[in-house]
Amino acid sequence: MANSKQQPLLPAYLVTGTDELKRQVVVARLRKRVAQEGDISFNSDTFSGEAATGEDIVSACNTLPFASNVRLVHVDVVDKLKKDDQERLIAYLESPSETTVLCLVASGLAKNTRLYKAVAKLGSNAIIDCSPPKLRELPNQVRSMAVSHGATITHSAASLLVDLVGENTVALDAELKKLSLAHRGNDPINDSEVASLVSRTSEAKPWEFVDAFSARNLSKCVVLRSHMESTSPHALLAMCVTRLRELIAARCLSARGQASSLSSYLHVPDWRVKNHQMWARGFTSEELRRALATARDTERAMKSGADPEAAFQQWFIEVAKAR
Repeated sequence: MANSKQQPLLPAYLVTGTDELKRQVVVARLRKRVAQEGDISFNSDTFSGEAATGEDIVSACNTLPFASNVRLVHVDVVDKLKKDDQERLIAYLESPSETTVLCLVASGLAKNTRLYKAVAKLGSNAIIDCSPPKLRELPNQVRSMAVSHGATITHSAASLLVDLVGENTVALDAELKKLSLAHRGNDPINDSEVASLVSRTSEAKPWEFVDAFSARNLSKCVVLRSHMESTSPHALLAMCVTRLRELIAARCLSARGQASSLSSYLHVPDWRVKNHQMWARGFTSEELRRALATARDTERAMKSGADPEAAFQQWFIEVAKAR
């Protein structure tokens, strides 16, 4: 939507991607742009792809604006529209109304779908990508978002906020608003403020636990495990065993002077093993072998009637604790 004031409005846009906050901002900006043409309260319709029909949407698109040059038809979760209803939209987009802007919003509409291609034909700016930032980029985005609330936040506090809230940008923005209202002074919002004012709502990711396990950060393992309700101890044990084998490979290759070949040996991208050599140095070869052996015993116990969670916790605490 950049430079939208200098560009004529297209007859349709597809706002697609899982970044909900970005989608909201784009739709609000488009709505503001259409409002410059006349009273939008009389010239807009909103539909949900879960309930609307293609006929209803096309009928709204073909309605003439009142005291305005253009009207807005907004269809949320358009990817939920039934196939036949999507086909009605595709047929409409072959010759769309010149007095309507159709805004189609989806959390993810594949590029190879007919509806995606039909919108893309309307112009290079018709598809508005709202893909989320990568996890490692989120703290910097959070810091940028804080400015819109009249505050600044340290990088470590932003990282903590992401850890507590998760990757949903709308939820992150809501917490930033709360933090900015409670904050006093000109200093950036810090870790202590985030920890005291924000409750954990996100579930920890399995890979976060495995990384903490690899780093022998026992306290972090315990905290993360308490926030992983949907991940079974059986699954985590298997992931930890895979990591142990990778660390054994890292130590062996390092001893041969071939540490740089780990990614090709494991058939994974370089970024996937960027910390493996460091983690491997945190264990002796004997500790890694013993960890694998005790993992085998733990799995047998878990399958023989022992409480799976208790058995897993006993195992990872024994392996990850400091020497």
